[in-house]
Amino acid sequence: MNEIEPSPRDLSEQTLETQTVFQGRLLHARRDRVRLPNGQESTREYLVHPGAAVVIPLFDNGDVLLERQHRYPLRRDFLELPAGKFDPGETELACAQRELLEETGYTAREWTYLATFYPCIGYSDERLVFFLARGLEHVGHAPDHDEFIELLRLPMQEALAMIADGRICEAKTVMGLLWLARYGPLAKA
Repeated sequence: MNEIEPSPRDLSEQTLETQTVFQGRLLHARRDRVRLPNGQESTREYLVHPGAAVVIPLFDNGDVLLERQHRYPLRRDFLELPAGKFDPGETELACAQRELLEETGYTAREWTYLATFYPCIGYSDERLVFFLARGLEHVGHAPDHDEFIELLRLPMQEALAMIADGRICEAKTVMGLLWLARYGPLAKA
């Protein structure tokens, strides 16, 4: 894990009390009472999330595989990279491999860890672990009973242009594709 060098000033907050406000299937909400660095008390409300693996499936010719699916909280469809939450006891890589197969019907010969990002640090402990999947082979898929997904195969440059014009605006997909283009194995020095 990459962390910032410690400062001589301690900015940490100590948990005094934790209360579960809501316990759901995916998320649960907590409200903690904390002691601040100056000795005073405050509350922190946040969502506890199991974390997720995000896959960038890349074909040999440089095309990327994306999904179009409906996201209920925003009542609209989004173009996204395949991803899914970690199951208890599951490794990050095993989750990425499972999600790629379930959602797209593809397996990959080569898996490369890329980066870990924290998308919503102000209100959640969620972490996104990104993997590049190469050597793709379609073997058939079996999406979850509540997943309805359309697959799109696009040249990477077209996907990047879709970020620029707003057609791709989902955070993990924007992060993953831009990171790959700028810093990943495809980046030009």
